[in-house]
Amino acid sequence: MSALQQMADKLADDVLAAEPELGDDRFYEKVSAVLLAASPTFQEAFMTSIRVRLAERRGREFLERSLAAKRGEIAEEPEVPLELSGSGH
Repeated sequence: MSALQQMADKLADDVLAAEPELGDDRFYEKVSAVLLAASPTFQEAFMTSIRVRLAERRGREFLERSLAAKRGEIAEEPEVPLELSGSGH
């Protein structure tokens, strides 16, 4: 992993961890704008790190809710999004 990606990954982790305290679940967009003004290359690496972390979070939530439904812990299984063409990476 390149130094660029390591820095972007660390910043993405820190930004996502700070969002609950800041009360802003899209704070990463503000950080992205700051980064874009300084370095488009770093901004893109940061946003890639953010996107994969958010995707992993959504996938994990889906897994946990599916298991909870199977175990009878919740009433309904989670729905799979209808749009599967993919606009992400």
